[in-house]
Amino acid sequence: MQALTYRITRLASGAWLLLALALSPASAFAQDAWDGDAIARLQAEMKSGAITSRELVRTFLTRIETIDKHGPAINSVIEVNPDALEIATQLDAERARSGPRGPLHGIPILLKDNIDTGDKMLTTAGSLALVNSRAPQDAFLVKRLRDAGAVILGKTNLSEWANFRSTHSTSGWSGRGGLTRNPYALDRNSCGSSSGSGAAIAAYLAVAAVGSETDGSIVCPSGINGLVGIKPTVGLISRSGVIPISASQDTAGPMALSVADAVALLNAMAAPDPKDSASTVAMRPAATDYGQYLKADGLRGARVGVVRSLGGFDARVDKVFDQAIAAMKAQGAEIIDPVEMKTGDKLGDDELLVLKYEFKDGLNRYLATRSDAPKTMAELIAFNDKEAARELQHFGQEIFIDSEAKGPLSSPEYRKVSARAKRAAGRDGIDAAMKKYKVDVLIAPTVGLAWKTDLINGDHYTGGNASQAAAVAGYPHITVPAGFVEGLPVGVSFIGGAWTEGRLIQYAYSYEQATKARRPPKL
Repeated sequence: MQALTYRITRLASGAWLLLALALSPASAFAQDAWDGDAIARLQAEMKSGAITSRELVRTFLTRIETIDKHGPAINSVIEVNPDALEIATQLDAERARSGPRGPLHGIPILLKDNIDTGDKMLTTAGSLALVNSRAPQDAFLVKRLRDAGAVILGKTNLSEWANFRSTHSTSGWSGRGGLTRNPYALDRNSCGSSSGSGAAIAAYLAVAAVGSETDGSIVCPSGINGLVGIKPTVGLISRSGVIPISASQDTAGPMALSVADAVALLNAMAAPDPKDSASTVAMRPAATDYGQYLKADGLRGARVGVVRSLGGFDARVDKVFDQAIAAMKAQGAEIIDPVEMKTGDKLGDDELLVLKYEFKDGLNRYLATRSDAPKTMAELIAFNDKEAARELQHFGQEIFIDSEAKGPLSSPEYRKVSARAKRAAGRDGIDAAMKKYKVDVLIAPTVGLAWKTDLINGDHYTGGNASQAAAVAGYPHITVPAGFVEGLPVGVSFIGGAWTEGRLIQYAYSYEQATKARRPPKL
């Protein structure tokens, strides 16, 4: 026991307390007000020999079994990698021989279960339709993570088919994985569709995770689970090997405890991929280390535009948001309040129509790559009807049916509406507002408070729509913890024009370092 106490003391110097947490997960985390930069701290511990990647993996596997599958039963991890311990052992040996590959060497990472892995794990989008099929190879972003030395610890649950099956779905539920719970309040929703990624990292079940977003599915679960989430410009991270909804809006992105940790994942994943035309566009910035933007004084001199129209849905959230604005001002930012951003009355309807067209096209292309699974959306609809007792028990598939009825992407309707939506969200929306008010960034509350999960009536959002314009335009969006209302996290969003991730990271990091608003769930 004395040796164990000594080892825990050594780990405590990095504020991680992993072995202690493996023994007493709930009580130890309740006392640990995490202040971020887990990846850098863990690398220092591994370099000193205080811990190994294998020990990290074993500890997280213990936590998953203890509090995700039992105890509070968060149910955020849909599957663990049976080879994770062996992979970690190999990376430890490599470190001893030749040193680390980089910041992610030996770091356990979780992936959303719509990201292909060509290993023993499944990729199902939470659907029973794909449980007898395996992805033929790693998604490009997964290969990038493995090449960087990350340990793929497992897959996270999600809102089935990335929450694009029904207009009254329950976020965080899938036919394969069941319901994911919010670790801050177990009867509350963890938001979709990257619900499992958000809940898992909030509960410290891995160091960080990868989610995906079409509209809100990185920033909403990050905001509601008290995390940093980076939704990058569409194309910065390859989408090849990620089960699609929308060719114009889909992107993967990091979800982590801090801006620095999220940036470490972003650096590893951001690279052009010949299989994804969006990631090879001419305006894409040259390879860059986003770590250079981690500046504590990064808000000094920045002109920050406050989009008040995206708030006002809850006075308590507005109060937290006003405190965030005050903190930015104290850091030297010039606040322009309010900034009007006009996207038109048709944006929501136009977006949904575009997504239905693109979903059918993209999913049919993806399903063609999978064996022992439905080959088309029509076959998928038939599968769900056949398995209605398991797949349709809580909500239907009306979006599937509507999408199947759409024509090809050459349709005049699709082309007209797609162009109108992009213009309204981007050129006439975000770009116009930033130009008119001469601001460097737009800010808003990320989303409302986590609502109580309701499997009968589906989601009932409590307000906030900061994600839509950036999602439709394909622009970057970062959310950072801002505070709490009745113990529930509130996030603040930083939104900018295309390919401005560096600038947004600078502002988000400066705000995070000034406020350190995140607190762990008490479970």
